[in-house]
Amino acid sequence: MVATQKISIQQVAASRLPDIDFDNIPFGKVYTDHMFMADFHHGAWQNLRIMPYGYIPMSPASPAIHYGQSIFEGMKAFKNERNEALVFRALDNWSRLNRSAERMCLPEVPEEIFMEGLQTLIDLDRAWIPNAPGSSLYIRPFLFSADEYIGIRPSENFTFMIILSPVGPYYSTPVKVRIETHYTRAVKGGTGYAKAGGNYGGAIYPAKLAQDQGYHQLIWTDGVEHKYVEESGTMNVMFVKNNTLLTPALNDSILAGITRDSVIQLARYWNMAVEERRISVDELVAGLRDKTITEAFGAGTAATIAHIELIGHEGTDYYLPPIEQRVFSNNVYRALDELKRGQAPDPFGWIYKM
Repeated sequence: MVATQKISIQQVAASRLPDIDFDNIPFGKVYTDHMFMADFHHGAWQNLRIMPYGYIPMSPASPAIHYGQSIFEGMKAFKNERNEALVFRALDNWSRLNRSAERMCLPEVPEEIFMEGLQTLIDLDRAWIPNAPGSSLYIRPFLFSADEYIGIRPSENFTFMIILSPVGPYYSTPVKVRIETHYTRAVKGGTGYAKAGGNYGGAIYPAKLAQDQGYHQLIWTDGVEHKYVEESGTMNVMFVKNNTLLTPALNDSILAGITRDSVIQLARYWNMAVEERRISVDELVAGLRDKTITEAFGAGTAATIAHIELIGHEGTDYYLPPIEQRVFSNNVYRALDELKRGQAPDPFGWIYKM
């Protein structure tokens, strides 16, 4: 693939790689040597560049700070035995970034800029991809307003960036979640389906209240009646009930998760029944009580498959069966991990080699 513009490259004088303890890499706190940037000015993308990772200048009047005019994506890269970087469903992330951009009045990022910027950046920092089980190179593309204007209107100037972070597991243990029936993550007609920064900022306080009670995350419910299950923290939520994979149907308040879609495609590939539909809190609790729900997990880029240990509702904790008894979620985690690492065939064409 050839970019429409040449990418200028400024490399670091000395890599920080020898200082990194790859046996202890907390999620989201370690970053590679370089970052990709591109500017949108006068209606066109320009100044494509790779620079040493570091702080960037920003106007204190930026609408990204004042009005949340920012969106992002999350992706992962793995390394195979031939030292190739394997990026999982990169074009799907690019497509979703542009759906979010449309909703938030940001310009679309052309495919060639997204992919060539990613390719060049990974080429430079390939040695940062960790090899340990459960680890990966987390890729964070993001786009934000670069205007210097305090006013509510679509911006005119923007910055697109990609940064890379070697990471270990997002959750080291199965998660405990609580069903949230007061606070709201997203509502019909809002920005819930977009990967907009404000969606996550507004969720921090309710999640903190749950964490203070001993839970890791929330299961969000609809913003109108709080009767129907939507998402779980930073993940889509999925259940196995009577040997059927069950997950909330997508709407404009639920993010169309790429891991969610991957799990559904794998389930159907294995001839497992799949239902994407409304799931009421009452149905979920009843299934937990009568043990017809045998598996519950979150699906997302950061965690991939996060087993849910228990679900709390109205003061009662409902425990799921032990992890070793969960046939489907263990199989799907293993299948996705092997596919992402090039250890199994890719019948879906999900892997992009770099």
